[in-house]
Amino acid sequence: MASLRTRPRRRRQHVPPAGPLGLSGRRPAGAGSGGRSLIFKAVRDGRPYPDHGLSTRDWAMIPPRQVRMDTLTTTKKELALDALLADDSTFYGDLFPHAVQWHGELYLEDGLHRALRAALQQRNVIHVRVLDLDALTPVQAPAGPSTEAIPAQPPVPGPRRS
Repeated sequence: MASLRTRPRRRRQHVPPAGPLGLSGRRPAGAGSGGRSLIFKAVRDGRPYPDHGLSTRDWAMIPPRQVRMDTLTTTKKELALDALLADDSTFYGDLFPHAVQWHGELYLEDGLHRALRAALQQRNVIHVRVLDLDALTPVQAPAGPSTEAIPAQPPVPGPRRS
């Protein structure tokens, strides 16, 4: 009878989970050090930026780009669990979440459920349509005197001919 050689069994290495899910900018007690956000940079209730007036068709013209979720600030504090777990949650809407860049910050305006679903799948980068309001708003003039306040000088006389 031929002997069957068996390979030594490899032990599975235990990989701890990425951490408890949370939406707040603070870690729960005992979740480790570092003090950084678990999923999003911060959670707000409301939009701090002015109304942009973009329609769904306007948003579709903006190409999606990859954005790290820990750079996004949400504009909603609450979400509906049934919408998060629904299979057809993006059936009638845009496939990509919408974010607005305002004063150097990225605010997640629409797509919180899609972003959170990506986080549950252990993804930390998502494709987002980003409207850059910083590039669209005019730059404020620096405070101080303008050139209009400087008095005009009289013309310099030419050389005298005698």
